Amino acid sequence: MKKAATKAVTKTPVKKAAAKKAAASKAATKKAAAKKVAVKKAPVKTVAKKAAATKAPAKKAAVKKAVGKKVAAKKVVARKAAEKTVPAKKATRGKVAVAVTARQPAPAVKTKYKVVQYETDKASGRPILPKGYKPGVEEEYMSALQLEYFRHKLLSRREELVEESRQTIENLRGEVRDVGDEAERASRETENALELRTRDRYRKLISKIESIIRRVDEGDYGYCVDTGEEIGLERLEARPEAERTIDAQERWEHLRKQMGD
Repeated sequence: MKKAATKAVTKTPVKKAAAKKAAASKAATKKAAAKKVAVKKAPVKTVAKKAAATKAPAKKAAVKKAVGKKVAAKKVVARKAAEKTVPAKKATRGKVAVAVTARQPAPAVKTKYKVVQYETDKASGRPILPKGYKPGVEEEYMSALQLEYFRHKLLSRREELVEESRQTIENLRGEVRDVGDEAERASRETENALELRTRDRYRKLISKIESIIRRVDEGDYGYCVDTGEEIGLERLEARPEAERTIDAQERWEHLRKQMGD
């Protein structure tokens, strides 16, 4: 009886240990199976997460670009509307509100010049001045007719100077050299010196007029050589050989005085 009891006692712990081992192995197999399933499912979830993560910035960028285009279009429309209509600005002075409107630029006025009919010389191609013609301010400044008018004036002025210079030379040649009185001889020499100086001035002026006639032929006559401004018809009528405006002429003469010329 004692042996049977001891055998039963020894068998029960063994059975318990085997049961525990079996339970532990079952739990381990379940865990392994669960891990395998988790590993299989994990890549799908991560791939989905990555795809969602990449799609989200693309969607955000597309939304930002669309919003930017709408804002730019609104700005363009607003700028065009502002260019078409200039709104009035209000300036407050104390308690009184004053409406200030921006001035629109005045449209360019198209001036219509008076056209004087004239004929053209077939040989030279120059205009033939009408009888009694004089330039007027209502005509186009330095038109072909006005240039021809001042060209005639310059040519006649040059002929006058040449004639006066020739007369001066003849007067000097006709002078009587043998004068008995010393005082009279001295006065004659002084007069001769003045005539020679006048002749030299005429020579320089003739050379200047010839250069101005060349400017007439080139179409540059009537404009200041320093500033390019219009000299004006009144000044040219008084002095056809003028090359500068009154202000430019005064500056030029003052500069010559400073240079000692």
